[in-house]
Amino acid sequence: MQLSLPPFHICISQITCDSFKIGWDIESAGQDRVTHYFMDLNKKENTGPNKFKHKDVPTKLVAKAVRLPMMVRGHWFLSPRTQYTLSVQTAAKRPDGDYTVSKWSESVEFCTADYSSVHLTQLLQKAEALAGRMLPFTVFYRNHQKEYFEEKGRMLPCVKDDSGSHGSPISGKLEGIFFSCNTEFNTGKPPQDSPYGPYRFQIQADLLFNQSTNLYFGDFYCMYTSYHYVILVLAPEGSKGDVFCKGRLPALDRSSNPFLSCTEMEDGSLLFHHAQDVILEVIFTEPVELVTGTVTQISGHQLMSLSTINAKKDPSCKVCNISVGR
Repeated sequence: MQLSLPPFHICISQITCDSFKIGWDIESAGQDRVTHYFMDLNKKENTGPNKFKHKDVPTKLVAKAVRLPMMVRGHWFLSPRTQYTLSVQTAAKRPDGDYTVSKWSESVEFCTADYSSVHLTQLLQKAEALAGRMLPFTVFYRNHQKEYFEEKGRMLPCVKDDSGSHGSPISGKLEGIFFSCNTEFNTGKPPQDSPYGPYRFQIQADLLFNQSTNLYFGDFYCMYTSYHYVILVLAPEGSKGDVFCKGRLPALDRSSNPFLSCTEMEDGSLLFHHAQDVILEVIFTEPVELVTGTVTQISGHQLMSLSTINAKKDPSCKVCNISVGR
């Protein structure tokens, strides 16, 4: 015997990267009989029907009837930035242990949020623990194909791809230009190998990073390897990128942080250092004119296996994951 009508007016609110608040209405005639709620949650990409039978419901998908609306968190290990569908069924537990259930409600759709500042701070703390000692550097560089540097005479910001943590608020939203600054330990110079192309643009570090540039932490991830990457954002004060980052990303002290530092000396010159034990990916949020640097061909190999374009983060790594959806 079924409870007569399914829940209706499903309302989902207060959505985070790994939780949401849900409420609904049910027919008043059967309200006093309800003892449990069953919720069927699916990623929207799973198009096939997946309405489970109540006898086979795992405990994590069952909730005792409580006052609505209620918060749902931690039950399904939700992923950030993911489209979900959700249906609700009410149930009355019978003396024999089985349930009398309503029909399923209509499905509703919602999308989980990006990492919050709290989650990014947790990620930042993990990255800080791995950064290691600092090494000096003098230039930022960007590798690409020859044609890239011949097209317009300047490099223009483009929207960041989906590489890294799925919940990072910069993916698919922040516009910028990727630069590197890591150096080889034995030479103190940029490596000759690159996964992105045989031509390299180099620019003096102080032209991108100075006392008028704000520095933000964007992400920490690995790609099923021992290498770990830290994404940082360099945004000139008051720029469009700076406005985007404020309130979304943890701000770093430009002269005192474990990843990328710019220190002013007594004579006004600037000294730059980068972390030794992580690979830094630096996003500069403004256009860069090629005449401000030099383009040369490198002598090393193109190691395409090291490319991070749309790279997926290893969800099992204990070093760079936090205790929310991956």
